[in-house]
Amino acid sequence: MPTITIPIEDFVFVVCALVGGGLLLVIVFVDDVVSGFLDAVHVGFAVGGVSLVPPSVACVASFGVGGIVATQTLDAHGVQAALVGIGFGGAGFGVALGLYRLFTGARGSRPFGLGDLVGMEAAVSVAIPAGRHGSVYVQVAGQTHEISATAAMDLPAGAIVRVTGVAGAALIVAPAVPSIEVT
Repeated sequence: MPTITIPIEDFVFVVCALVGGGLLLVIVFVDDVVSGFLDAVHVGFAVGGVSLVPPSVACVASFGVGGIVATQTLDAHGVQAALVGIGFGGAGFGVALGLYRLFTGARGSRPFGLGDLVGMEAAVSVAIPAGRHGSVYVQVAGQTHEISATAAMDLPAGAIVRVTGVAGAALIVAPAVPSIEVT
């Protein structure tokens, strides 16, 4: 029975190319899921707003491809093949980092949350009875949004208020300029 002999360096380069390339494909297609999970557990490796995971995996894949190119087309082996692989790996890292930086900049900013509105001024659109719900107009992200709100005191439509907190899906508001009682 014939045996197949594969040099160890070719085996290492092929494994790097396949594993790195496979992981890179997985990361590209499920990046939002992976990023969401890492954000949830407060783990992140980023430079300039770009995660280092995709460029690092691209580096491993490119190292493997470079090593295969060196051994199969340049007839280089050992240290020379490793150096060519390292050159390819560095280029792969740089290209992936540049592409991810470009595409990350093309994404829109995250949508605002109700907590982001605390401290902002708003205008009461539907009167808010004390301890009940009405609604307010808030200008955020270049648009006017009507959001449910509650307050400790009666607030008529048109009153200018300040958002002081969040209660579930509603804002807690108070008059922007507290009224002065004369006694």
